[in-house]
Amino acid sequence: MTRSSPDSDADAGELADALRLALVTGVGPRLRKVLLEAFGSPGDALSATASQLRAVPGIGSELARRIASAREDIDVEAELRTCAKHDIQILSEAHQAYPRMLTEIHDPPGILFVQGTFEPVDALAVAIVGSRHATHYGIAQAERLAGSLARAGLTIVSGLARGIDAAAHRGALAAGGRTIAVLGSGLLNIYPPEHVELAREVVDRGALVSEVPPASPPMSGAFPQRNRIISGLSLGVMVVEAAARSGALISARHAMEQGREVFAVPGRIDSRMSRGCHRLIRDGAKLVESADDVLEELGPLVAPAATTDGQEVRHPAELALNPIEQQVLSAIASDPTTIDAIVTDSGLPTPQVLSTISVLEMRHLVRRLSGNTLVRL
Repeated sequence: MTRSSPDSDADAGELADALRLALVTGVGPRLRKVLLEAFGSPGDALSATASQLRAVPGIGSELARRIASAREDIDVEAELRTCAKHDIQILSEAHQAYPRMLTEIHDPPGILFVQGTFEPVDALAVAIVGSRHATHYGIAQAERLAGSLARAGLTIVSGLARGIDAAAHRGALAAGGRTIAVLGSGLLNIYPPEHVELAREVVDRGALVSEVPPASPPMSGAFPQRNRIISGLSLGVMVVEAAARSGALISARHAMEQGREVFAVPGRIDSRMSRGCHRLIRDGAKLVESADDVLEELGPLVAPAATTDGQEVRHPAELALNPIEQQVLSAIASDPTTIDAIVTDSGLPTPQVLSTISVLEMRHLVRRLSGNTLVRL
């Protein structure tokens, strides 16, 4: 997906209205949803009179005044110019590139600011979050698990924070996978500042995402709010290290409320950084020791797609295959296929075929029937 401009003046007007409503102080995702239910569209909400707005539950006199005067008071064109200058795409919920997973939560952001790209394979994503004050053990596990899941074709979502978040992004990048970072600040105000270079790497292999305008500074209240986007973009949320009051547990709570899976990595029983994870496991989160634990729990969510009108729908994991992996997969039939036959049909060296088969197994694209026989799923 490349950065696109509106297809028509009408589209441009709709985007401007959606952006303007999102920029009204006091209109968060929940009130925005209430306004759309009452008036039908951002443009109609902005055209409503103050008295009409006051009739909407949750809209007081001052907020009604701000909404009614937003077209005169808010300089949307300045934001549009800033985004164009820095190659930031603005996605309203109506945009075709807006992530489908986010539309399923009860309070989706009305506007997303994006640097980089969303791709079809990002529908297959897992979030990895945890403490900013991670131990060596936690960082090592986050990097290991992110790398394994990335090699299995999953996109890794996190928050670019210090500690576990950064380790998750780096693990995915080191494995050649995709990763998405959801910020609590504007895209032109990377926080923490020492992660500016990491942010650039994320843009090259995924996307930076924020629901606040590009120049917005980091504010403490925005970080818990952004956690619902991290979980909303994901099939499940894995917590690697978390103290009893860690912000990572907010992401886990959002995941539960959104019907996503919750995973937790155990740690030392005498470490305070393990208390949050152990509590999650005690309360029913899936204990994770390896990427296989995540893939098995997701089950049908990462299984090959069914057919539509007799035409097979390619699974996102297939779309993420490199040319060598595609070559080996093409040599494996839905009937039992020996490794010797795969080597012959693919024309690749045996060691390369064997290592590639391991990747395809992790992505749940093939299944081993015996030591030297496989089938395509």
